[in-house]
Amino acid sequence: MTATRPSLRSLDEALESLLAHAALLPAETVSTFEADGRVLAEDLVSSLQVPPQDNSAMDGYAVRRGEIADEGVPLPVSQRIPAGAAPLPLQPGTIARIFTGAPVPAGADAIVMQEDTEVLEDGRVRIQRVPSSGQWIRRSGEDITRGSTVLARGERLGPAAQGLAASIGRDQVQVARRPRVALFSTGDELVMPGQVAPQAMKPGAIYNSNRFFLRSLLARLGCEVQDLGIVPDVREATVQALRDAARGNDLILTSGGVSVGEEDHIKPAVQQLGSLDLWQIAMKPGKPFAYGRVADAHFIGLPGNPVSSFVTFVLLVRPFLLKLQGAAQLQPTALQLPAHFALERPDKRREFLRVRRNGQGGLDLFANQSSGVLTSTVWADGLVDNPGGQAILHGDVVRFLPLAELLA
Repeated sequence: MTATRPSLRSLDEALESLLAHAALLPAETVSTFEADGRVLAEDLVSSLQVPPQDNSAMDGYAVRRGEIADEGVPLPVSQRIPAGAAPLPLQPGTIARIFTGAPVPAGADAIVMQEDTEVLEDGRVRIQRVPSSGQWIRRSGEDITRGSTVLARGERLGPAAQGLAASIGRDQVQVARRPRVALFSTGDELVMPGQVAPQAMKPGAIYNSNRFFLRSLLARLGCEVQDLGIVPDVREATVQALRDAARGNDLILTSGGVSVGEEDHIKPAVQQLGSLDLWQIAMKPGKPFAYGRVADAHFIGLPGNPVSSFVTFVLLVRPFLLKLQGAAQLQPTALQLPAHFALERPDKRREFLRVRRNGQGGLDLFANQSSGVLTSTVWADGLVDNPGGQAILHGDVVRFLPLAELLA
């Protein structure tokens, strides 16, 4: 009697199941200097106005607009105000020399930039253009008002956000702890670059490319990576590697060995030590995928084909790791762009096509969409998310996922 093949899960169902297991990591306090890429574990609320007081947006002169009814009015300079100074109130009938960022003196209601003035021999300044009310004045609180939330919990910080936190006086911020990830590959066919020269490779041997891009993808997501190398296709070695990986790590990530062949030892080894749910996902590339637990660590097993491993990582592992850190934004922003190619024979599974934007605003398709062609992921700048069984005609608008966001 033939065994019933398991039904394929949709990608959305698989992602929902995976995210349901992602419990938030504890928070820690770090220097704002060191917070790039980290996920905020608190709201940052400003206790001050930014700017703290009205200030000049230009080098020029602070004036009372009502005293300059016509162009060509000459007025004496009563004070000089550099940035950081505490100015006196503006004396009637005078103007004040002021510099960018300097506080506007009480009584002034406009700034005339220096290009619209002429300094006379007696020191007075001729105003050559009548200013409008409030001209070139940056108002207190124009950027940030006191009591406002400038960055929300769940925000993934970047350089601009670090500067924003500093602008309200925060030298430290609370963020989610970095995920600790143990990484290893399985397969007797794998060798490391540098260990064996290309001309000395044995028949059937391949270089371990997955280890390189997975390690970099993990680092970009803020993970602390414990690289356990290549584990041979031996049951006992696989069990020991999993035991070692579970100690002190939040996630064990592997590539290869998640099928059910005689040399695929991941499934029985994980089941021996914990629990495993082996999924067949209705997506191309990336059908085989595994989630489970080994002691206190999550386990995720990716397919061995490099493009399958790459795509399943960015679509499933990436949002899982972001949710562990409490990130509010888990998915990239999809764009609607025209296909400058045709896909007459679509796969019945949901397909992620490697494409690149062209100079005409459309998308070109990489010629070879095989799951073993890693060249396609370097050439491409995004993925077309195409529903199963849907043909694409030249000019059709398709759903485009930018790799710039998926790799951020």
